[in-house]
Amino acid sequence: MRKKIVALAVLLPVPGVFLFAEESIESLGFSLEVVWLFIGAILVFIMQAGFALVETGLTRAKNAANITMKNTMDFCFGVIVYWALGWGFMYGKDAFGGFVGADQFFFNEMGLTAANGEIYKNWFFQAVFAATSATIVSGAMAERTRFKSYLIYTCFISAFIYPISGHWAWSGDGWLAKLGFHDFAGSTVVHSVGGWAALMGAAVLGPRTGKYIKGPDGRISVKAFPGHNIPYAALGVLFLFFGWFGFNGASTLTALGEGSIWSGANISRVCVVTALAASAGASAALFFSWLWFKKPDASMTLNGLLAGLVSITAPCGTVGPADAVVIGLIGGVLVVLAVEFIDKTLKIDDPVGAVSVHCVCGVFGTLAVGVWANAPEDGIVGLLKGGGFAQLGKQFTGVLAVGAWAALTSLLLFSLIKAVAGLRVSPREELMGLDLSEHKAEAYSGFQIFSNM
Repeated sequence: MRKKIVALAVLLPVPGVFLFAEESIESLGFSLEVVWLFIGAILVFIMQAGFALVETGLTRAKNAANITMKNTMDFCFGVIVYWALGWGFMYGKDAFGGFVGADQFFFNEMGLTAANGEIYKNWFFQAVFAATSATIVSGAMAERTRFKSYLIYTCFISAFIYPISGHWAWSGDGWLAKLGFHDFAGSTVVHSVGGWAALMGAAVLGPRTGKYIKGPDGRISVKAFPGHNIPYAALGVLFLFFGWFGFNGASTLTALGEGSIWSGANISRVCVVTALAASAGASAALFFSWLWFKKPDASMTLNGLLAGLVSITAPCGTVGPADAVVIGLIGGVLVVLAVEFIDKTLKIDDPVGAVSVHCVCGVFGTLAVGVWANAPEDGIVGLLKGGGFAQLGKQFTGVLAVGAWAALTSLLLFSLIKAVAGLRVSPREELMGLDLSEHKAEAYSGFQIFSNM
């Protein structure tokens, strides 16, 4: 586009046209940046609806309104606290050796004073990512969490937990960024942070009543609670798939330029590898679950698609189509194994498989950069592309650091909420369903489509 405008300026015999053309190019460039980032941010925002539908569909009908409320309010609360505090911690001036940002809080450029268009553009794009990280936790803690306690948690992750580790990797001044750690769109920065928090929340909260039953012989049997609306879940996954083209594609951060993984010229490649990895993840989970359970499992297949998306999120700017398919296939198998291991071996009740999708596949996707990345122009070359173990070591360091931060802070936070405000509803309220006990409303008023268990 820029070359076409310059060529037109050369051909026009009008005095001053060159100055006009240069100004037009600069103005057009900024406009394209704004439009592209806002389109991407809006696509990511649509993912909130996807999460709400997935979690609602994979859980029981008596908790549908509660889950919808959580996925609505974790965004509304999250963007306010991210504006007030989180943005400053994540992108403020570097402090404490790359550990945290220290300005741009609500009383500075994103608050009481008028910010410029560049800041508004960047803030809006990053705010929807912060909300995504927070909402991942909802599914793992579904059907037995107090609504007020969940709101306390979601504010804390958007204001503090997510922004601090985000500063390390994405601010440019953070210590992981300086190390050379690479996470293009957030396999670790967004997804594994939410996944680790989900794991800690589910562990502190405990399983749903009747999930693990100890028999007379001391053996523990695992009871399945099937989701009440698989079409909801499928529609939600498709919403997430749709929104992910903004999640990954707009993480180029530019609609112009060429010659780097961050350039607008690579938007098409990022979207192509995203589509391929997601499709490969769904296919792998379909066939693997078919072999494992003797039937093609719908919920596993849907989670396999999400596993492919999470797995490709970190390496999508540095790998080609063939490698994306391999990454997606591995992610699809990995999520089935992880769901079974977490549910039946660790005995941690995760109703929607959020930990398996976002934590396990987030870690895998981040490490995949160190294996398959091939972006020598940016100094990012993986093991299989002749780069040795250097990049893999950087990725491993990032996974460990961010995982430890998210897990420990979330564990502390959930333990404090449990001790002070109470984290779990009573057995009677859980049996009744959170729609009635927490909100005095039914998602399907007038329809008796579920039992109390």
